[in-house]
Parts: sequence; C-alpha cells; structure tokens
Amino acid sequence: MERVRLQKYLADAGIASRRKAEKLIEQGRVFVNGNVAKKPGTSISKYDVAYFDGKKSENNNKYIYIMLNKPSGYITTVRDQFKRKNVLELLEKINFRVYPVGRLDYKTKGLLILTNDGDLTYKLTHPSHKIEKTYIAGVMGKVLEKDLALLRKGVDIGGYITAPAKVSLIENDGSRTLIQIVIHEGKNRQVRKMCKAVGYNVLSLKRIAIGNLRLGDLKEGKWRYLSHKEISLLGK
Repeated sequence: MERVRLQKYLADAGIASRRKAEKLIEQGRVFVNGNVAKKPGTSISKYDVAYFDGKKSENNNKYIYIMLNKPSGYITTVRDQFKRKNVLELLEKINFRVYPVGRLDYKTKGLLILTNDGDLTYKLTHPSHKIEKTYIAGVMGKVLEKDLALLRKGVDIGGYITAPAKVSLIENDGSRTLIQIVIHEGKNRQVRKMCKAVGYNVLSLKRIAIGNLRLGDLKEGKWRYLSHKEISLLGK
C-alpha cells in the first residue's frame, strides 16, 4: 500500500506548498482519521481521511498550471494583515484552488506561476534546485561597470552574501538605467536589496522568466493556462 508524507498529500490536494503544509501541520490544523496530526513526517495512504481546518482534503491529481503577468499593487501571499489586493483576485472561472509559486513583492511586476502541483512548487522554490529567475530592473542614475561586476560576484544584502549573478546592461540614459539580473536564489526582495547594496535605488522591477519559461507578450494583469510544452520547460 503506497503511503506518502502528509505535507506532500496536502500539497497535491492544493492546500499549500509542501513547506507551508508543514507549518499548518505543526499548528494543529490538520486531522487524519479524526486525530490531530502535529508531525509533518506523518504518512498517509489512500484509505486515510485528512481534514484541513475542518474541510476534507482530497487529492484528485488534476493539476492546474497558470501563468500570470502580475501588476504592481498586488500581493502573492495568501493572507495579508493590511487587506491589500491579492493576485488570486485576478483569476476568474478557476474551480480549483491554486497557489502562487514563490513570491513577488507588492511593487514587482511580471511572471508568476500559480498551480496546485505541490511537487512542481517544491522544485521551483527549493534552493537546492537552483532554478534561475530573470528580472529587468530600472534603477536611478547611471550604473557603473564596477558595480555590475560586484553584482556578478555577489554582495552582502544584510548578513547574507548572494551567489554570483548574471548581470547585463540593457539601457543607460544617464538618469535611469535598465539592467537584466538573473539569480537562482529566492531571498525576500533580493534584487532590490542587491541593487541597494551597490548604491542604486530600484524604480521598477519585472520578472520576465523562470528557468526557460518566458513571460512573452502576456498583458499585465492577464493570465492563461500553460501549454504542455511550457510545463515541460519547467522540468515537469
């Protein structure tokens, strides 16, 4: 009889990512066969019944993969104490619960994947897989080559030295510079902090690619399902 870890089961059921599911279990919000499960390592089979916050959780193995061009002014976390707009509000006619893969901060625009596939979420967000994310940053002032070199080498963003990044100059008009930055880490507000570390304030930030998947011409605020080819680009 095949058994899987409870956090994977919850992720596959679209409840949350694996890492988030572990926290939900530790908080005592998950019950298996009528008993509270507080250990993420608990295993479950198809004959067991799991509930999250009083609602039965079922893994129907129907996975949804969505690409969204996130606008500025939306959050990617499920809950927000300030009641700001959530990217989930941009989705219409979705009968399945999906979650953002990773984060884009409130002001950052661009490519965001939403899915109920816990395995894919884990692969794209866990540091060990080193999935590259490509950003276009608009910064104040003229960026010097020596500062681009520092970004390529790695900078201190507050007690953490970033891994070497791929950085290239796109456009420089003297008062504003566009640079492309490719990183594989996912620290909070990392690109903004990297630019700040070498003396530049970010005016605009947009993610244009995750791995080999590119945003393309999808309009801001719009979404679409990923094609089979695009899903395969993510290694699924």
